[in-house]
Amino acid sequence: MNPRPLNPRLVLAGNVIVDLVIEIPALPERGGDVIGSHASRTAGGGFNTLVAARRLGTDAVYAGLHGTGPHGDLVREALASESVRTVLPVREDGDTGFCVALVDAGGERTFVTSFGVDARLTAAELAVVTGRLRDGDMVQLSGYGLVMPVNGPLLSRFTAGLPAGVTVCFDPGPLVADIPGEILGPVLARADWLSCNAREGRLLTGHEDPRRSAAALRERLASGAGVLVRADKDGCWLAAPGTEPVHVPGFPVEAVDSNGAGDAHVGAFLALLGLGLDPLSAARGANASAACAVTRRGPATAPGLAELVEFLGSDPLAERLAALPARSM
Repeated sequence: MNPRPLNPRLVLAGNVIVDLVIEIPALPERGGDVIGSHASRTAGGGFNTLVAARRLGTDAVYAGLHGTGPHGDLVREALASESVRTVLPVREDGDTGFCVALVDAGGERTFVTSFGVDARLTAAELAVVTGRLRDGDMVQLSGYGLVMPVNGPLLSRFTAGLPAGVTVCFDPGPLVADIPGEILGPVLARADWLSCNAREGRLLTGHEDPRRSAAALRERLASGAGVLVRADKDGCWLAAPGTEPVHVPGFPVEAVDSNGAGDAHVGAFLALLGLGLDPLSAARGANASAACAVTRRGPATAPGLAELVEFLGSDPLAERLAALPARSM
């Protein structure tokens, strides 16, 4: 892994869009209609990852696009409320995109996404991002960006060209099977960490078993890279550099809203690595952060450092986290 100074920044080279969540009794038949019982409009996409890291004291930077209009305004207000800075100026040729999430009575989510200016990245904008990066930064990249016809090739080249002093974390996302091989390959070759859920791991490797998936994924990465395969309530599998995959148990909780748990896990893991924890301890802290997040309803429910320490209780990791130097928020 690349050595880096303590507490580097987390830079999201992805998308923050708006989530329009509508609760419904059931999906309508084709051509039908259904009346929703509740609706909300919040910042989504990579927002949860940035918030999870920021609340643990890590400086977080949004390096994606944001447009002119009500969605762009909401995104900027949400980022500012969590002290997350932006790199690129407002794009004035359209609004930020949005995702409609239909949540049925059983909790199943069905998504329809409509991208806006966030899907029309330019080489000049990525050059600005590259120029703003600092040695030691952690760059978070999502498969959602790679699947876009315009953004995908640009982000792939951007990632492949990042200097050795920048740590790259790649979350392939649910559309990983749709990412062209020539786009995905350079990203995998440059990634220092890959974090995915069990389904995504299966799509990438063909293995149902998350342990085998973690081992196979690490073989696809460069020497010295590591893999996390998230397994929801069962925690995750960690294939750290130079070690066999190990199971990192989860924390039993009564989940009320699992939306964004994976993002909370990724953000917390990177933040804790940046604060000086070893990968195994950072993975345990990420499991706890995700478990805490799912006990709350709403977006961006990742805990702050004090909340995470309280959640861990008598766990030895709590004492280590409590001893970390205080960071300004």
